[in-house]
Amino acid sequence: MKSYLILIVLAASLASCTKNLNREPANTNTADLQYATAAGYKQVLAKVYGSYALISSSGTGASDISVAGISDVGETDFVRLLFNMEELTTDNAICAWDDPYLQPLHNLNIASSNVYVAALYDRSFFQITVANDFIRQSTDAAIAARGITGASADSIRHYRAEARFLRAYQYWVLMDLFGNPAFVDETDPVGDYIPKQVKRADLYNYVVSELKAIDADLVPPHQNEYGRADQAAEWALLARIYLNAQVYTGTADYTDAITYASKVINAGYSLMPDFANLFKSDNNLNNPEVILPIPYDATTAQNYGGTTFLICSAHNTNPTDDAAYGIPSGGWLGNRSTSPLPAVFTDPADTRALFGPGSPTINSVLDFTQGVEVYKFSNKTSTGLTPYSPNGVLCSTDYPLFRLAEMYLVYIEAVARGGSGGDAGTALGYFNLLRQRAYGNTNGNVSAYTLNDILNERQKELYWECTRRTDLVRYGLFTGGTYLWPWKGGVQNGTSVDAHLNLLPLPATELNSNPSLVQNPGY
Repeated sequence: MKSYLILIVLAASLASCTKNLNREPANTNTADLQYATAAGYKQVLAKVYGSYALISSSGTGASDISVAGISDVGETDFVRLLFNMEELTTDNAICAWDDPYLQPLHNLNIASSNVYVAALYDRSFFQITVANDFIRQSTDAAIAARGITGASADSIRHYRAEARFLRAYQYWVLMDLFGNPAFVDETDPVGDYIPKQVKRADLYNYVVSELKAIDADLVPPHQNEYGRADQAAEWALLARIYLNAQVYTGTADYTDAITYASKVINAGYSLMPDFANLFKSDNNLNNPEVILPIPYDATTAQNYGGTTFLICSAHNTNPTDDAAYGIPSGGWLGNRSTSPLPAVFTDPADTRALFGPGSPTINSVLDFTQGVEVYKFSNKTSTGLTPYSPNGVLCSTDYPLFRLAEMYLVYIEAVARGGSGGDAGTALGYFNLLRQRAYGNTNGNVSAYTLNDILNERQKELYWECTRRTDLVRYGLFTGGTYLWPWKGGVQNGTSVDAHLNLLPLPATELNSNPSLVQNPGY
């Protein structure tokens, strides 16, 4: 079992979500009992992590969040919701399920009443709420008042830094997708408090300052338990944020993107030799590339979101085919790619092209056989074994939240866009390292590349890892008519869409309950 999942199983049901974003989590123990020891703090930290890895803290099968219109609790999983917004809205994915709230995502006909938009907003704020409570309870004053000193106090300070990282990560998600969400931190009152709205540029400054402030209290790279954040995770998030600084603030900061990508690159990570093994069910073992994963376990952390969703939704019901990918009970006939994704792999020797059957042409969105199946994620191990699954569907493959390849690509793009502190020769070397891994040799090496080549390389390397929408927005290609893909705008060959779609709408449910919120323009 992955290490922090053990803590989640041990932790009591510590929280439940309501529309109040600053509600103190309900606790079966009093705070004084739960936080009496470093071990007690660690159990609560597991809940903070668990709010993006699981759908429930209680094991009852109920979701930690409740969104009207969603009856399948697996649909409230964080990775599943993030995939819907980051991949399903782009050329990388299209879904055959006839869901009135799912189909508008790829069509980019997104309304504030969309339940999946609301669910991601609520899921992010659920983790923020749980993190805020942990941070309140783990101040130096609170630790001292409980008589905790020495090494135990130092451990709790590390835990507090991790909770602040997780909160900063979710505020980045909200900043990236929604722009101007509500904002609440540990200093705000608990109870009947209406959070104020924060402007995107101000939230950018907050997230960046938070990440820098916790650097000294996070453990060094490779020194934490599997599945927990360290300094390299913080640096990776900063590199990703700085790469998109112009989108968030109007001012580019490619120099800092180079600085923080370099810190990760120089921290002792290396590429997994076999690309496909990054996405198999034993990817928690001997993985030199992943900086921070979200662990999933089919036995102890059952969830129809996460990688179970990524694997099963992408497969047909061919027993031989499904068994080959570790889901013998069959696929769900849901997500597949539109034609631009497989087409970007112009060389058949590129081993990153992990696709199944299907037709590139999609005349009917609801016909799963139209569109190419994506077999990037697998429930098989790297040695070809299928891990135990209680129903032949639930998967144990971990999701890579940050990995070294992305940091190479951040460095490459930031150098190409004029950032200081990098080197064009070094960037070219990183570009070719990714291609050498993909080809198994130097046959794919290039001597030069353009910004468009970098975007194509990001698509080849990172498809279905929840970066595509952000990339297209940064390149100015997500909206408008410069770049079209099948069924963009609800038209078979694609059509131009309005620039207001570069942000998601704030959920109508939040606007109704929080009078301080102003809807994003265009909705």
